[in-house]
Amino acid sequence: MLTSELRSRIDKVWEAFWTGGIANPLTVIEQITYLLFIKRLDELETREELKTNMLGGAAGKKYFSPEQQDLRWSRFKNFDPEKMYKVFTREDGAFALMKNLAGENGSSYSKYLKGATFMIPTPNLLDKVVTMISEIPMDDLDTKGDLYEYLLSKIASAGQNGQFRTPRHIIKMMVELMEPKEDDIVCDPAAGTCGFLVAVSEYFREHKPDLFHKQSFREHYNTKMFNGNEFDATMIRIGTMNMVLHGIENPNLDDKDSLSESNAGMKEKYSLVLANPPFKGSLDYESVESGLLKIVKTKKTELLFLALMLRSLKVGGRCAVIVPDGVLFGSSNAHKALRQEIIDNHQLEGVISMPAGVFRPYAGVSTAILLFTKTGKGGTSNVWFYDMQADGFSLDDKRQPIEASDTTDIINRFRNLKDESKRKRTDKSFMVPVKEIQDNNYDLSLNRYKEVVYEEKTYEKPTIIIAQIETLDKERTDLLKQLKSMLS
Repeated sequence: MLTSELRSRIDKVWEAFWTGGIANPLTVIEQITYLLFIKRLDELETREELKTNMLGGAAGKKYFSPEQQDLRWSRFKNFDPEKMYKVFTREDGAFALMKNLAGENGSSYSKYLKGATFMIPTPNLLDKVVTMISEIPMDDLDTKGDLYEYLLSKIASAGQNGQFRTPRHIIKMMVELMEPKEDDIVCDPAAGTCGFLVAVSEYFREHKPDLFHKQSFREHYNTKMFNGNEFDATMIRIGTMNMVLHGIENPNLDDKDSLSESNAGMKEKYSLVLANPPFKGSLDYESVESGLLKIVKTKKTELLFLALMLRSLKVGGRCAVIVPDGVLFGSSNAHKALRQEIIDNHQLEGVISMPAGVFRPYAGVSTAILLFTKTGKGGTSNVWFYDMQADGFSLDDKRQPIEASDTTDIINRFRNLKDESKRKRTDKSFMVPVKEIQDNNYDLSLNRYKEVVYEEKTYEKPTIIIAQIETLDKERTDLLKQLKSMLS
């Protein structure tokens, strides 16, 4: 957890960016990301130097030549603002060094820096940001992760193509529902800031910390476990740094459109998919990978992403995905065909209906979470429905914390589905036989199956109510007469 002092310090730097003319939150985070990367280069080289001094032998990987020592964070952080700014902006400066490393096929977070642009406008602003980062205890993995999460929380406007940040507590709930395994290969085909992938890493650190003592797990964790696609260059740089600061050394992130022909090889590769894909607008058939159109003929991005997830999962792979409510009851041939595919040919386990305010202030759209397993041979017998009414925050644009929350209850009930069959349709959760869903045209909307109990209210007869009003009126008149007599 960040202290209030650290939050205040970050807020001041954020304000400095705004007064300096950089108003786009993504641009602010991107510029801070570059600085964090430059700082990390110095930390890595310092670590290698210490190892060489202690153990002897050949020096490890070096990023800075003898002539580039002034480009190291530990050196230039002590320069005056003007000199520091020159160190960054000159042709052979710190920023140019960072971009050049991208051409050396280095780590996953360096290869996305080719298009990086330095946009901090003044020496004083650069000095403020460098000072802030230098004073934060970045050796602590939790602090680094919390710092970046706090920065990401400041993204207060939706981006293009339906991009917006999924609330962290919703992501955590979905990860808890899936209970990641140590050999899982996880993917988010619409990775954004990589919130789902980071949440999986935090799940292991919180619930299975002993696994990190196993070398085989650490190698899998750092090289194969985490995968994602994101076509927005800015988002993939931010997302990659988010993962690095949460202790994931080499995540496999691709800067390409998951739905395009360039991603045709994404087939039966993953054992766990977690995502909140964009569901805004339509695509041209020409831009969509042909294999997806064989599963579902549509231009709707939300349906194409569902088809992609089905295809990308291995048999036995699990998926938790956020979809707009229209996916649950849409009457088009594509909507029905995709629901039928998941229900009849795989195993649909659950549908969690979320309140419309969950994604405010970005959007007020009603959404649901689908939970399913790829089997290729059916397996759906009963589908679990949950009517989520509160998520721990107010459902208006302010999203203030409140006590009411269904997230823990959702996790507990899903982990004990055998007890859910006893519940009535009037409860928050209940089971529905697959035959009933098939008979209802594969409709998955909660209201189709939930029963509402109406309480009968009785009122007094009008004559009694009139008599009560007359009695009150008489009492008022008597009191008014008493008051007048006291004043006369």
